[in-house]
Amino acid sequence: MAEIATKGRSRPKAAPSPWKQKKRKPSKGGSGVPSLNGKWAYLFIAPFVIMFLIFGLLPVLYSTNLAFYQYDPLSLSQTWVGWDNFKFVLADETFWISLGNTFEIWALSTFPQMLMAIGFAAILRSRFLRGKTFWRTILLVPNITSVIAVAIIFGQLFGRDYGMINNVIGFFGFPHIDFVENSFASHVAVAVMITWRWVGYNSLIFLASMLAIPDELYESASLDGAGAWKQFTNVTLPGLKNTITFVLIVGTIGGLQVYAEPLTLAGTQDGGSSHQLSTLTMYLYNETFINMKYGYGAAIGILITIIVLIISAINFLVTRRVASEDKR
Repeated sequence: MAEIATKGRSRPKAAPSPWKQKKRKPSKGGSGVPSLNGKWAYLFIAPFVIMFLIFGLLPVLYSTNLAFYQYDPLSLSQTWVGWDNFKFVLADETFWISLGNTFEIWALSTFPQMLMAIGFAAILRSRFLRGKTFWRTILLVPNITSVIAVAIIFGQLFGRDYGMINNVIGFFGFPHIDFVENSFASHVAVAVMITWRWVGYNSLIFLASMLAIPDELYESASLDGAGAWKQFTNVTLPGLKNTITFVLIVGTIGGLQVYAEPLTLAGTQDGGSSHQLSTLTMYLYNETFINMKYGYGAAIGILITIIVLIISAINFLVTRRVASEDKR
């Protein structure tokens, strides 16, 4: 009877060995939607590629070739001059004045703007703030405002004789500031325009990066006794490292393309009596379309591109070194 009972029972299965893994058969790709498979993808990206080739790559190649010629738009004739256009640009004092003006405006607008944007993002991230959607929308209003409208309004604010800011300064007994002829004051005025227009946009970029930081890090820092400022400096700022680099590079590219704000404030294409408001973009436009030096203007554009690449490379190397030091 014991033998019969033993035979009737099923033997327990052995536990699966962790060292043996079953080989999975390669899954066969399903047919799917034909338009999403294979060569159909090229059809969907073709419009972008075509537009990029026509309006992106070809103008760059043409401008690069044009920089080595003296081009006459009336007779459509080209004369090979080699590197002469670049030599003339580097020997032109106005180019170096425009370069200095551009970097001064960039520094006066980029760094204060970045600090303000991080501060606004921290406020918008606070759980005590009410109406967050409303404030985020308000921050984007300056960015969608026309550049010309912004320049005209701030041109009235910074007017020498009847500007609102000078009226306030005069009310307290101080002499008026010429925000056009004074080099540093004019750069501050342009930097204020740029900061007002872009600080909200950058705030939302920093806010998106802050929201991606895990809340567990803040909770752990709070348990360790870190206050709000310690959490900001030891948790938030390290988490914004890549975003800061991105904003800095984009701000550099945009800063080297400043045109409408200084042009409206100066009122002249050459940037004022002593070129105090002339930027690289204004200098390029003036030499190309006013003085009709197309090859010379192409050389200026190439030099601006080289400057942007150098600054971007420096930012990348610095960020890479900081990131490697943090991993140690």
